[in-house]
Amino acid sequence: MCGLSGEMRFDGGPPDLAAVARMSDRLAARGPDGQGIWSQGAVALGHRRLKIIDLSERGAQPMTDPGQEVTGVFNGCIYNYKELRSELQALGHRFRSTSDTEVVLKAYRQWGTACVDRFLGMFAFALVEHRTGRLILVRDRLGIKPLYLAQSPGRLRFASSLPALLAAGGVDTSLDPVAVHQYLSWHATVASPRTVLAGVRKLPPATVRIVEPDGTHQEHCYWQPSYTRRPEHAGMSPSEWRDAVLDALRTAVRRRMVADVPVGVLLSGGLDSSLIVALLADEGQRDLATFSVGFESEGGDDGDEFAYSDLIAGEFGTDHHQLVVPSERVSTALDGAVAAMSEPMMSHDVVAFHLLSEQVSKNVKVVQSGQGADEVFAGYRWYPRLASVAREDEPARYADTYFDRSHADLAAMLQPHMLPADDVSGRFVREHMAAPGAETALDAALRLDTHVMLVDDPVKRVDNMTMDWGLEARVPFLDHELVELAAACPPELKLADGGKGVLKEAGRKLLPHEVVDRPKGYFPVPAITHMAGPVLERVREALHAPEAKRRGLFKDSYLDGLLAAPDRHRTRRGANALWQVALLEIWLQTHGI
Repeated sequence: MCGLSGEMRFDGGPPDLAAVARMSDRLAARGPDGQGIWSQGAVALGHRRLKIIDLSERGAQPMTDPGQEVTGVFNGCIYNYKELRSELQALGHRFRSTSDTEVVLKAYRQWGTACVDRFLGMFAFALVEHRTGRLILVRDRLGIKPLYLAQSPGRLRFASSLPALLAAGGVDTSLDPVAVHQYLSWHATVASPRTVLAGVRKLPPATVRIVEPDGTHQEHCYWQPSYTRRPEHAGMSPSEWRDAVLDALRTAVRRRMVADVPVGVLLSGGLDSSLIVALLADEGQRDLATFSVGFESEGGDDGDEFAYSDLIAGEFGTDHHQLVVPSERVSTALDGAVAAMSEPMMSHDVVAFHLLSEQVSKNVKVVQSGQGADEVFAGYRWYPRLASVAREDEPARYADTYFDRSHADLAAMLQPHMLPADDVSGRFVREHMAAPGAETALDAALRLDTHVMLVDDPVKRVDNMTMDWGLEARVPFLDHELVELAAACPPELKLADGGKGVLKEAGRKLLPHEVVDRPKGYFPVPAITHMAGPVLERVREALHAPEAKRRGLFKDSYLDGLLAAPDRHRTRRGANALWQVALLEIWLQTHGI
């Protein structure tokens, strides 16, 4: 919901309102229903609005509290805003709107930055204290809503997307070698606070940053669940864990129906999205709008899973919509998807989500999605291998299992000026896993995946692709209370039944067995997997472009080998190596870098 932007000056000058307007314009797709800019002293805020809660103009932003103490811009949704509003009214606060944005402002006035501990939802927001001139920047616990930062001498700019910062100008667009190392090691993931651009950073998830008028700042992480077994769960049986997970998921799904517009569901036909549909039906939802996408087959690979989504739609009587995408549309749709990316993302389903979001946005403004269940409940095929070593051996096993390639492999790919002196991606994993609060090897892996890899790949992908069409995606499997419960759940219950065992047991209470017991599916886009003609042509064009030659990121011999056999070279995780390399270059060129 929405796109925010702003600038704070530290050098005594006024904020550049034209630059804030350019950022706001670039965010128009995220908020097609309204816009506004506010400025006072050294700070300016911009906002593009997607009307989800309080459809009147009383919910317009930037929003200033009637007491003239704080002004803010907000992106996301506070699912418990009605309960907080009642609590704040009892404390003497008066409201002019029924929006959750006004609840954020009043909550900050009442509780300061501790207000974030009371929020249930997904959010990124910026608040300005009129009296002190401080800027408060906040991101939700699991980084569902983005917030990008670009600092230069005398100035800080921030926005809901990286391209918006580029639109403002003045960004250092040189490549960050550490981030490129992560991108090529971790299936295109770059961990907060880095991006592939040296001049752009991300506010990490679960972070509050307080920026003083002189440019100094302090920040703290306000949430991190413990991946350990807890006394309050001692003696719980597998069936009790199943029921606890189902109850928590039911609550998460119910919370995400809060809206003043209809809410639909992205239905793949897998366990996760099917559970959402089943729980909504159980809550009494009728004629629920559901949406599925499929692709034309290539190289003998099927491009859809409609048999399963049709089964669920029929079982629960949803108003179901199918989108079938021919292969020739994939290459043309690719450019639109890349333009919507705040950072380069190589997963094939990025194109699928972009195309699907375009169609879904014609019907509803809000959807629920099953994203995150595999990381939270250990659903991927590699988790048993990660769980089979001693806790202290997990970083090496994780690198061997999860990394696309080793540091030595990268030395053979990258030009010397782009290669860090040591294995920075491996060091990141070792340091993250060494932190206390993860009991077993699997706990350490799931903590890393849920709080780093998930945030900066699948979660970002869903946000970018849906919001490019003014569609808000909500992710109940990333309800922070559900994540806390899953973190405490014994590893063997998550690994059971081929992965997501405790979730499958919950599913058996509500779903047809064909869906629960089906092989795990992946969003197939055969035209990319097999580098079908139009996609390969786009790849060659990008890698042979003058910009690519000037950039000199990869060794010519390496690129020549990839292009000579486009479908042969695979990363250790099985991805097409040419696609990973080319996508980075296509993204850089698309955004004028």
